[in-house]
Amino acid sequence: MKKKKLIIWSLLVLLILSITSIFICDGIIKDNAQGKLYSNVNDIPFRKVGLLLGTSRNSKLGGFNPYYFNRINAAADLLKAGKIKYLVISGDNSKKDYNEPEMMREDLLRTGVDSTRLYLDYAGFRTFDSMVRLKEIFGQDSVTVVSQLFHNERALYLASKENIAAIGFNAKDRPGGEGFYLREKLARVKVFVDYLIATEPKFLGDKVVIPD
Repeated sequence: MKKKKLIIWSLLVLLILSITSIFICDGIIKDNAQGKLYSNVNDIPFRKVGLLLGTSRNSKLGGFNPYYFNRINAAADLLKAGKIKYLVISGDNSKKDYNEPEMMREDLLRTGVDSTRLYLDYAGFRTFDSMVRLKEIFGQDSVTVVSQLFHNERALYLASKENIAAIGFNAKDRPGGEGFYLREKLARVKVFVDYLIATEPKFLGDKVVIPD
């Protein structure tokens, strides 16, 4: 009986610590993003380089992924408005038949943007990798990150850890998508774990020079 109670209390303490960690990590990341996020293309300051964070073109439930197309439109708006000069498209290219950077480049070109303004990062397997590679491979210490608000908040915290002066441009969310993202909350805890255990990107590689 005592052993059973001990197990129950241990599980309860673990649950409390887990929930507390989620709220603390979430709060730190939100606070860091204050004053760095923009939703109107007319308001956002100029940065030479934008970083478009990848996602799948298709939803896991079938059909098109609204997060994807809203990011494409947001990045195109920044380029056409002259708010960024170049765009690094960073995404997953881990499978032979799956290439997020190429897909996003194709859809951006369909919006009429200049192909010479686009650079592809084929090893952006995670937001962490994308941000580290932006500095180490693409040589940037200032950037406009393009994704949805909840994702941008985390990306901006990663940027601050990598000594990158970053602001975020919020692509539209999916209809009814605002609110509590459990996966995102857990991803925010993982950010702190990554730095605690000194995680490295999966790949680095040769440097890419982006002109002035």
